[in-house]
Amino acid sequence: MSHKRLLVTGSAGLIGSEAVHHFSRLGWQAIGIDNNMRADFFGADGDTRWNLERLQRRWPAYRHFDLDIRQRDSVLGFMANHPVDLIVHAAAQPSHDLAAKRPFDDFDVNAAGTLNFLEATRRSCPEATFCYLSTNKVYGDAPNELPLVELASRWDYARAEDRFGISESMRIDQSKHSLFGASKLAADVMVQEYGRYFGMKTVCLRGGCLTGSAHSGAELHGFLAYLARCVVEGRPYRVFGYLGKQVRDNIDASDVCSFIEAFHAAPRVAEVYNIGGGRGNSISMLEAIARIESIAERKLDWTYVDEARSGDHICYISDLRKIQAHYPNWGVTVDLDQILTSIVRMLVEERRAR
Repeated sequence: MSHKRLLVTGSAGLIGSEAVHHFSRLGWQAIGIDNNMRADFFGADGDTRWNLERLQRRWPAYRHFDLDIRQRDSVLGFMANHPVDLIVHAAAQPSHDLAAKRPFDDFDVNAAGTLNFLEATRRSCPEATFCYLSTNKVYGDAPNELPLVELASRWDYARAEDRFGISESMRIDQSKHSLFGASKLAADVMVQEYGRYFGMKTVCLRGGCLTGSAHSGAELHGFLAYLARCVVEGRPYRVFGYLGKQVRDNIDASDVCSFIEAFHAAPRVAEVYNIGGGRGNSISMLEAIARIESIAERKLDWTYVDEARSGDHICYISDLRKIQAHYPNWGVTVDLDQILTSIVRMLVEERRAR
């Protein structure tokens, strides 16, 4: 029996590397593309070479390619020579703040890079499943228009009908996205269009906070991983606005990959899902600081900046009802304490190994 073939872009990053692990364990042949632009974007904290080395040690059959997804001819040529059954497109410039400083790089990676792979897939393996890691920032700051109530340690939705969080029906225009959100939205709509127009099996996964112990967190991206690093290493940390009560729902990379497996087994055309940890895995900045301090048994040196990041969500919880209705056997299996404990443990071990 021939092995199923997987291509992962951004394969040394959080979701990309987990996808390689997940499908390699299932016996798939995995190839990956990653040129470590994250180190260029974020410096030493964002460098993913350690994670690539870990992948190559664990899976000797894994094949890695240092390809720039902005190079259209290279992408088209690569896909012509490597037709696959499933594409997990996780490569991205992921920072709101950095996008404003480097708008061409942001758009060329996020929007044009996605188009390059969509067209290459259509030409070389149109029957493949195309899974795009989108973002909740495609909604811009429209979620902030929902009525909120201030609680002791977090903001929450004021109305009972909003309790499950943000659904896929939230509007995507007439709001402030950040340039990052706009470039990811351009790609999101294009992924949908390749599904609708060409009948391809495409899905946009609009992630809340995707996290896990393999996250190379930096101040400009990677909320829990960077926060945990600051606690473990004694670095100063800055909380930006909303009294530190802003809320995110968090999902472990392994649960994201188990959904990608479920989708590939029963694919749909031009589908869109919000994916995150849901209310059960939601946490505010203040709550996260306290929880990580407790796990690491160290105090965080943090200061409050009374100015929120432009377009930042005050309270964002992913409404999982659509994704679970379509795939009832899938659900969140890694709870928040497990996520935080694994991140802290990895950072402590890394520190000891130095």
